[in-house]
Amino acid sequence: MSFNAKNTLLFGLLLLAAALAPVGISSKFYLDVLTLIFFTAYIGQSWNILGGYAGQFSFGGVMFFGTGAYTSSILLVTFGIPPLIGIFVAVLMGAFLGFLVGYLSFRSGLRGSYFALITLAFAELLRVLANSVEFTGGGVGLFLTYAPGLMNLQFVSPTGFYYFSLFLLVISLAIALWLERSRFGAQLIAIRENEEAAEALGIDTLKCKLYAIMIMGGMGGAAGTFYAQKYLYLDPPISYSIALSVEMLLVSIVGGLGTVFGPLIGSVVLHVVNEVARHFIDTPGLSLIVYGVILIFIISYLPNGLVGLFRRSRGKKEDGGA
Repeated sequence: MSFNAKNTLLFGLLLLAAALAPVGISSKFYLDVLTLIFFTAYIGQSWNILGGYAGQFSFGGVMFFGTGAYTSSILLVTFGIPPLIGIFVAVLMGAFLGFLVGYLSFRSGLRGSYFALITLAFAELLRVLANSVEFTGGGVGLFLTYAPGLMNLQFVSPTGFYYFSLFLLVISLAIALWLERSRFGAQLIAIRENEEAAEALGIDTLKCKLYAIMIMGGMGGAAGTFYAQKYLYLDPPISYSIALSVEMLLVSIVGGLGTVFGPLIGSVVLHVVNEVARHFIDTPGLSLIVYGVILIFIISYLPNGLVGLFRRSRGKKEDGGA
């Protein structure tokens, strides 16, 4: 989606509306839903940078989330370092893990399904390690103390976490916008379209892919700290949950791969459909079936996601008006 003056104005109005939303919304439930939508869009965007822009699908994106969550939590519990500082260490740890996994994988020439599966293997390896060592709390997990305050990134009201998640979302959109306009973003897209041709053009594909996975890792690390401070508990199944890896992937595919707003649109649609289905359908499990059918429909008939549908509709209007 090209970002002209009209789109910039629309984005600014939407951002202003999101910033003012807590003034008009008193319901804790709705604020929590919006917080979850923003958070999922953020972590979906982290996956989108490597999977959508660079075309390197990963099934183990949760490894960065879990590592970031454990990093800031261990720093807090063991060393008393506040999460406001710990979140930066979590970002660095996520980026370092991204470099490590990316270097071992890309240097070995792993692509496509092989790369996707090796990332899944790394996530599982980290889950087993977190379950085995003492400083992560093992299978029992880590309990964090509730101590509201900016240094602890904890808040008395849900509004604080709402703004925290909105802040993360804005950062992710800014990164995606930068990719759309930068030479680095164009190089990632060239790699996605044809890696051999990109190499022939002189693009250092290994370096570009490493940068992309390091950005993904850093963003995932921050997401882990957000989760740990909001829910105050971590264990290996939560921190390295395959379900979260799938959710990161789904919001990007449903919204539109390699687009600025795809993960946000996908997150809105998936969470709204999920909540509506749960509210109106009492039969246990049936709401999940409806949710799954809608997902299959979108993935089957809208290969470019909802952003692709919007572009097609706008193209037809412009052709009709010409």
